[in-house]
Amino acid sequence: MKVTCDKWRVTGLRSEASARQAGDKKNAARCKAHSCHVSAFTLVEIMVAIVIFSVVIAAIYSTWTLILRASQVGQNTAAQAQRQRIALRTIEDSLTCIQSFQASMNYYVFLVQNGDQPELSFTARLPDVFPRNAKFFDPNLGKSFFLRRLTFTVEPGPGAEKDLVLRQNPVLMNLDPDEQQTPLVLARNVKKFNVECWDINTMDWVEEWDATNTIPPVLRINLVLGGNNEAGSTAPDVAVTRLIAIPSSTLPSGLQGNVAGAGAAPGGGGIPPRQ
Repeated sequence: MKVTCDKWRVTGLRSEASARQAGDKKNAARCKAHSCHVSAFTLVEIMVAIVIFSVVIAAIYSTWTLILRASQVGQNTAAQAQRQRIALRTIEDSLTCIQSFQASMNYYVFLVQNGDQPELSFTARLPDVFPRNAKFFDPNLGKSFFLRRLTFTVEPGPGAEKDLVLRQNPVLMNLDPDEQQTPLVLARNVKKFNVECWDINTMDWVEEWDATNTIPPVLRINLVLGGNNEAGSTAPDVAVTRLIAIPSSTLPSGLQGNVAGAGAAPGGGGIPPRQ
C-alpha cells in the first residue's frame, strides 16, 4: 500500500516536471517568433534622416550669419552717423564763437581751402565745454586761453583712409608738439570734406574765400564718411550737407578801441582771461 502510493506520487512529480519543460519550450518558441517581427530603421532611412538634419542645420547657420552681418552693418552705419554729427557739431559750435578784429588781421585770418588737402582755419573764443579745453588752462598763471585758432584738416589716417582732425593753439602761441603730433580726430574714413562760402557780392556759393580779412555770412559744409572696412563690412557711405550761419563779423579798427579781447594789442603780456 505504502509503496504503491509512493510510486504514484513520484510518477505525478515527473509528469508535472515534463509539463513545465514543455511549457518553457513553447514560451521560448513564442518569444523567438515575436522577436523576429520587431520593427527597426533601415540604413537608407538613417541616411535620409542625416541628410534632412544637415539641411536644417545649414539653413539655421545661413540665417544666423545673415542676421549677424546685418547687425554689424547697422551698427557701423549708426557709428558713422554719430561721428558725423559730432564732427559737424564741433565745427558749428566753433563757428558761432568766431571773432575777428581788423586792427590785427594776422591773428584773425579766415582761411578756406578745398581740393586734395581741404582746410578750414579761424579764431574763436570757445566755451568751457569745447573739446580739449582743459588742456589750455594754465594753473600757474591762473589764465585760460579761450581765444584760440582752430584748424580743421583732412589728413592720412590708418591704412588708406583719411581722417578729419582738429588742432588748436592760442593766438599768440604756436602749436605745441603734442597738438601737432596727436590732433583731435573728429571723424575717420572721410571721403569728402568741402566748405563753401556765400559771397554777398556775387550772390553765389564760392569754394575759395579770397577776402581772408572778412567773415562770410553763411557756410555750406559737405561731409561724406565712408563705410567701415574692418571685418569685411559693407556699410554704405554717409553724406550730409549743413548750412551754418555765422553771427559774427569783423570789427572795424575805428570801433575796436580797448574792447576786452580785442586784437589791437593782442600781445599785452597774454590773452585776457575769459570774463
